[in-house]
Amino acid sequence: MTFEEYMAVPYVLCMAAVRGADGRWLRRAEYPELPGCFGEGLSPEEALAELDSNRERMVRELLAAGAQVPVPRRPLARLLRARNS
Repeated sequence: MTFEEYMAVPYVLCMAAVRGADGRWLRRAEYPELPGCFGEGLSPEEALAELDSNRERMVRELLAAGAQVPVPRRPLARLLRARNS
C-alpha cells in the first residue's frame, strides 16, 4: 500500500474530555486501532487537528521502519480520489 492509501483508511475515532496535568479539562481524540495515536486540545477541533498530524507522522514512521501499519478496513476510494486531485 502507498502512504496515500494508508491515509484513506477509516479508523474508529474516540473523543473524550480528560483532565490535564494542570487540572484543566481538555478534549482527547484518539484512534484506538492505532495504538498511541491521539491528540489533545482545549477544543475538539484542536484535538482532531493534532490527532491528524500525529496519525500522518506515525504512518510515515512505521513505513520508514518497515513496520506494519494497522489496517482494520479498506481505504475509502473517495478519499484517495480527493487526495490525488
